[in-house]
Amino acid sequence: MSERFILASKSGIRSQLLRNAGIKFSAESARIDEEAIKLSMIHENAHPRDVADALAETKARKVAARNPDALVLGCDQVLSAQGRLFSKPANQQDAVSQLKKLRGSTHQLYSAAVLYEEAKPVWRHIGQVRLTMRNASDDYIEDYVHRNWESIRHSVGAYKLEEEGVRFFSRIDGDYFTVLGMPLLELLSYLTLRGTLPT
Repeated sequence: MSERFILASKSGIRSQLLRNAGIKFSAESARIDEEAIKLSMIHENAHPRDVADALAETKARKVAARNPDALVLGCDQVLSAQGRLFSKPANQQDAVSQLKKLRGSTHQLYSAAVLYEEAKPVWRHIGQVRLTMRNASDDYIEDYVHRNWESIRHSVGAYKLEEEGVRFFSRIDGDYFTVLGMPLLELLSYLTLRGTLPT
């Protein structure tokens, strides 16, 4: 891979996914006001997948403007349940509240990725996963948040499927990498087709 590749995020799990796939990249935070963008789009009754796409594109565009010679990947994830969008928990109490609202029901995760080349969008993908939570007890939820707060504090929905959070679920319909916040297989396919990655 000869051209520069930048992940427009400091997300640990997204960086790990790219490293594990053998992608050489650097990470650069986009520093956007995610909540303001979300609130504006919610006010316009935008579909959750469009919110995820807009957030991912905004991140990619901002970093690409500073690095027009690089491939820049922006990613974002939105959780939709019971007709509303969930954000990263503000504190432990908020995390407990989110998990109690999600338990015993099915919610959707939309993971969007947008790739910029020469400061213009050239590829995008939005993956959707349906996740069904078992009816976990109040005690388990509260203990889970207390034990795992440092790990889950930046996770939408207040859980991490790749860790103990998997115990909340009875069914998952969709791609595992999309749950983790990046449609990795689709990204790798595109990078291979364009010749960035060897066949």
